[in-house]
Amino acid sequence: MSGQTSSEYKYIGTRSIRPDGADKVTGRANYGADFFLPGMVHGKILRSPLAHAKILSIDVSAALAMPGVLSIATSEDLPDMNAGTESAGEGEVDFYDFSCNVLAREKVLYHGQAVAAVAATSEAIARSALDKIVVDYEELTPVLDLLGAQKSDSPLLHKNQTTEGPKGKGKTPSNIAKQMMLARGNVDEGFSEADVVVEKTFISPIVHQGYIEPHACVVRTNESNQIDVWCSSQGHFMVRSFMARLLAMDVSNIKVTPLEIGGGFGGKTVIYLEPVAAILSRKAGRPVKMVMDREEVFRATGPGSSSIVKVKVGAKSDGRIVAMEADITLNAGAFKGSPMMPSMMCVFTPYTCPNMKVTGKDVVTNTPKVAAYRAPGAPQSHLAAECVVNEIAKRLNIDPIDLRLLNAVDEGSPTIYGPKFKAIGLKAALTEARSHPHYASALSDNQGRGVACGFWFNVGLQSSATINITESGKAVVITGNPDIGGSRASMALMAAESLGIPLDQIKPIIGDTESVGYNDVTGGSRTTFASGGAVIKAAENLIQDLKRRAAKLMDIDVELVQWIDGQAVAPADLDKKPLSLARLARKAGATGGPLTATATQTARGAGPSFAVNIIDVEVDKETGSVDVKRVTVLQDAGKAIHPSYVEGQMQGGAVQGIGWALNEEFVYNEKGVMENPGFLDYRIPLASDLPMIDTVIIEVPNPGHPYGVRGVGEAPICPPMAAVTSAVNDAIGCGADFQLTELPLSPVKVLDAAEKLMG
Repeated sequence: MSGQTSSEYKYIGTRSIRPDGADKVTGRANYGADFFLPGMVHGKILRSPLAHAKILSIDVSAALAMPGVLSIATSEDLPDMNAGTESAGEGEVDFYDFSCNVLAREKVLYHGQAVAAVAATSEAIARSALDKIVVDYEELTPVLDLLGAQKSDSPLLHKNQTTEGPKGKGKTPSNIAKQMMLARGNVDEGFSEADVVVEKTFISPIVHQGYIEPHACVVRTNESNQIDVWCSSQGHFMVRSFMARLLAMDVSNIKVTPLEIGGGFGGKTVIYLEPVAAILSRKAGRPVKMVMDREEVFRATGPGSSSIVKVKVGAKSDGRIVAMEADITLNAGAFKGSPMMPSMMCVFTPYTCPNMKVTGKDVVTNTPKVAAYRAPGAPQSHLAAECVVNEIAKRLNIDPIDLRLLNAVDEGSPTIYGPKFKAIGLKAALTEARSHPHYASALSDNQGRGVACGFWFNVGLQSSATINITESGKAVVITGNPDIGGSRASMALMAAESLGIPLDQIKPIIGDTESVGYNDVTGGSRTTFASGGAVIKAAENLIQDLKRRAAKLMDIDVELVQWIDGQAVAPADLDKKPLSLARLARKAGATGGPLTATATQTARGAGPSFAVNIIDVEVDKETGSVDVKRVTVLQDAGKAIHPSYVEGQMQGGAVQGIGWALNEEFVYNEKGVMENPGFLDYRIPLASDLPMIDTVIIEVPNPGHPYGVRGVGEAPICPPMAAVTSAVNDAIGCGADFQLTELPLSPVKVLDAAEKLMG
């Protein structure tokens, strides 16, 4: 269902058939593991059996002597790298660390880290060759505990890493890579004014994005040092630029062709196999295919950060929040770079509190280097903040939605990180939630209800688009962002709306890195907003050209030509017949040549998005199992270009957040070996675990986009962890003195809590 709606558009807001749907449901679509080339050989990775160790030597001679083995790669085949962060895509990258993660140098820092690779004529030979590689390790003590890693006597992962803080770098080596602080007002004064203060610490585990398709690529090199790459990723321009940097090549020597992607959620904004496959292919003189198995995906790709978040909130007796303080510690994994800063930026952003202080730590441990996971860092911080806000409401006997409405940010409200909000839909979403039938429904025994808000700022970044008109008058729309959640459909809808031609006259294409201008990665909920904006600009440029050509054919001034419903129209008194796009296409040779238009932009004004969840659960107090009974998700989409795909994003984010709250975690033994690297033991929610998820789309147009678009992919995962945690605590009757605060809320933890509460 929808909240605020608009019928001003002909195509935008309709539920069209997905352009790539038929190929995907019939199995014709090519994903990474589907692609092959003549003469292709197979690459496999040798991974560390230890979580922390020095590499003393690597002997590949026996493996290289095996029949069928064509090449072997180690870190010696990678160029030397200087340490230090550089801007890249959504954030910053230290390419020395990146290189070590691709193939370990000097040390291994987590179980499963890539150490060497083999290319052979068959997968079986490649696997056998891995057993022939002899690596001499000096085992070191692994650091797995986020608190323990920060102790002064903790084993160090990186001897040259010191803590970077607001005043510069420290002098003593440390596992704390970075410390930051954001603040406004005076929290001490704010807490002194408060009538009620709640302070709690919440813990969440390492979790995986759970994409179904594993990482896969095919790489071919030639004698001219050109590299062709076919892979599944969230950005083939990202793959090109990262490979060029890691291999010390110019980007013009690398061409990346995107294949379909079977899920990413941020986990495919990083590369692991592609540089290794390029080295193997160069040495072997053959194309190399590499595909991770599921165990490799779990052990050796970037999961979401574990966290320890302490939140303190103070409020007046009327519910007005006067002070908010948070200390956020996020696990970066083996190399620095957790999403600490976005976690800090998001934690209290739904609220107008005058006194805020947020500190953050980025900590390394002997676990895989983390990657983005859908609103990276925000779900962990919202877990703590929203649960504490719910406790404030409970102590003051104020409805939790009313409390949020009293304190919610609105247009003109400042953020802790600087900018003031333009038009936003948080209050509209909260108002809709309060009046929703779900919120008024009764709960049965052993059931509980949780409410939570979530925020994500979204990004713009660089995009480009090209529109080519065929001789028959159809529009081929070429963009450079992989389609993860239906972006082909949104590009087609915006192009049809802008050009005024039927949707079936639009063909959306995802071009390779040599067929369309540069596009930043599909991440940050940017694609429909930013790449869509480039499509709209390209359409506007094309319309100006079409009007000029029509004026030439009509023999009138171009200022007299209007573009209406896909036709060039002259004033009625001139008695000129309208010229359709098809007719102008047929006459293109006589009016200036092929019809094409391109637009590029660094998009500004990405509209932030707020989400609200209402979640009901039922707890079996004899077993501790939690059954999710009802879920309603509300979110400001700005304008839902394709409502079905917006709803899908909202539902998908809710499912992932629920899984994070109840089931999902990486389980390590004392040696740092993950013990549940598969979907049987790492249990993501199934359809049978969940009720139908009701969606309410709020549409408060983003003033920074021609059609009012806001990104919708990340905000949905921000509230569910807090809503579920609050609901479980409500169901088992937790009071102010005792609550469940550590995820996942497994049956063992819930049963133990229920028994304590019953005495």
